[in-house]
Amino acid sequence: MSVNVTLNYQVIVKILGVIILITGVSMLPALLCAYIYQEPDNFRALLISASVTILLGGGIALLVRSAQVRFRAREGYIVVALCWLIASLIGTLPYYLSNFTASFIDGFFESAAGFTTTGCTAINYDLMPKSLLMWKAISHWLGGMGILVFVISLLPALGINGQTIVRAEAPGPVFEKMTVRMSDSAKILYITYFSLTVLEFLLLCFSSSMTIFDALVNTLGSISTGGLFAHMDGVAYYDSVYVEIVISLFTILASINFILYHYAVTRKWHYVLEDIELKAFLRIIVGATVLCTGALYAFGDYPGVGKALRDSFFQVVSICTTSGYASADYTLWPTVCQMILFTLMFIGGCAASTSGSIKVIRILVVLKLVWRGFYKRIHPRSVVVVRLGDKALPAPVASSITVFVLMYMGLFLFSCLVLSLQNLDLETTISTAAAMLSNTGLAFGEVGSTGNYAMFSAPLKLYLSFLMIVGRLELFTIIILFTRSFWGRDR
Repeated sequence: MSVNVTLNYQVIVKILGVIILITGVSMLPALLCAYIYQEPDNFRALLISASVTILLGGGIALLVRSAQVRFRAREGYIVVALCWLIASLIGTLPYYLSNFTASFIDGFFESAAGFTTTGCTAINYDLMPKSLLMWKAISHWLGGMGILVFVISLLPALGINGQTIVRAEAPGPVFEKMTVRMSDSAKILYITYFSLTVLEFLLLCFSSSMTIFDALVNTLGSISTGGLFAHMDGVAYYDSVYVEIVISLFTILASINFILYHYAVTRKWHYVLEDIELKAFLRIIVGATVLCTGALYAFGDYPGVGKALRDSFFQVVSICTTSGYASADYTLWPTVCQMILFTLMFIGGCAASTSGSIKVIRILVVLKLVWRGFYKRIHPRSVVVVRLGDKALPAPVASSITVFVLMYMGLFLFSCLVLSLQNLDLETTISTAAAMLSNTGLAFGEVGSTGNYAMFSAPLKLYLSFLMIVGRLELFTIIILFTRSFWGRDR
């Protein structure tokens, strides 16, 4: 039996051309930084990278014409997977051509960490030139909302429907359109994202301990929940409660479902106030903060509740939002605190936000399914409907969430086995797998609060980069490409 595995190559190549073009244009602010701060080697590297990328992407976007055929789910998944891979490869060029990274693999690891908003590195930020630091911050910002979300807003001009792409890239079990046209919904998301970015930047500029450059880098790194700071010491470098509050507040705002902001602006407040995921997310932050504060005060070396509360809140928010910041060396905290933080890595923020990991809504659904299982054990003839708020959860969505969580935990365990080949301690191995897959970046053991993974070999750095991308795309988008049924017939 023959099968049709034809692809709309023209559309795929054209969209990827736009992606390449946007990535190249995004290097220009970093190029300007290299000129201002007189970094000739980095200026040359960024100039070559930006020029080649812009010419290549622009040429593809202009010369390749979109065929007027149906854009199927197959093309959507392929475009999303290739988009993140190509963006990460192109993003490697400034690091590699400037000779700042020892190898192309180290540069790729740095680039993948940027676009996937994973708060990790294989180098020392204090040694990183300002232009490359700006490039990493920009890659964080692009990856935060998803570079494809921006492209989707442009697709009508290319004669392409973005629905299938959104289905492949959207963070969360279900993506809810805010308008009839998907491109308009994408524009609303990016306008909200940009507005929050500007607001946070202005607030950070009020800090007397922070330069404008630092404020911009810290803004791009936090609103994307990427975990990038302008200095290796992180928030401790500024020693400012004000900075910690602003950073924490905006990482929380970035981890809330962005669709709720649209409801708030359009005065549909009942949707915001009744959102069960938002309420659960905030309760998790409050509960984990209280537990860590109590444990630090009771078992740690903290002299008072105030300092314990300050460090606990910042660290809990950092892990809950998968930002990957560190205000203190949490590896020295009591074991109960470390276990709380490790558990939070598997939860993450809300769906349709910039945060990573499993997402709160999926955890809620799994808990409801577990409760239903127990209830039906006691009352086998009962009919129990799983509800989210006042809506019944469709069976296909419940099944998809269950499969996702099982796949997530399966990949986590498999990754622990792969990383054990490095022969590091168990704590480092397990927490590294969780940190990469959840896009948190912070781990325990030898990695520590610096989030530095320089000790891993080149092959394992490639695997860690793969984990970051798979985690950012929420497993299905990548794994589905390796299934035979996906390629079996037109879909």
